[in-house]
Amino acid sequence: MSGSLIKISETTVSSAVSSVTLTGIDNTYDVYMVKYNNYKPSTDTQVFKFRFTEGGTPNTTANYDMAEKVLTANTAFADLYYTNQTFIRGLTLGNQTGENANGILHLFNMNSTTEYAFCTLETTTFGSNSQNNGAVGGGVLTVSGTARDGIQFFFDSGNIASGTFTLYGLKK
Repeated sequence: MSGSLIKISETTVSSAVSSVTLTGIDNTYDVYMVKYNNYKPSTDTQVFKFRFTEGGTPNTTANYDMAEKVLTANTAFADLYYTNQTFIRGLTLGNQTGENANGILHLFNMNSTTEYAFCTLETTTFGSNSQNNGAVGGGVLTVSGTARDGIQFFFDSGNIASGTFTLYGLKK
């Protein structure tokens, strides 16, 4: 598998920004992957969210559906699911010392104009109480007609305090 991931773009947040957008998705690859490391909000207890971009602009229509299994270290696992949202959501994150999220998204059908774009999600968070949480799941944009060229990350409110976001193409 060596050399299978081709780096397309990367953004490192070192001072607070409202969102991060990675673009560069086209018909070169069938599958794209996004890796995020040390992702953290400026404001405590925020839900991490993302949406696909079309022509560099986030698609904010209420056409995103998602489901995930939340794996929590100190309590029972949970099933989350949402329909007709304006984003795909991840876990809730804090901004205390040591808290952050890391994860991987695989993106499919992004450049198609006839099929829904969808993703798989694998993420882990570390909380201020030394608690590790994880989630696995996926999301879909239930409209077609326009090719998607990127992905935007943001929080409920406040800014992204830190994180490195990298977009890769998976070599055919």
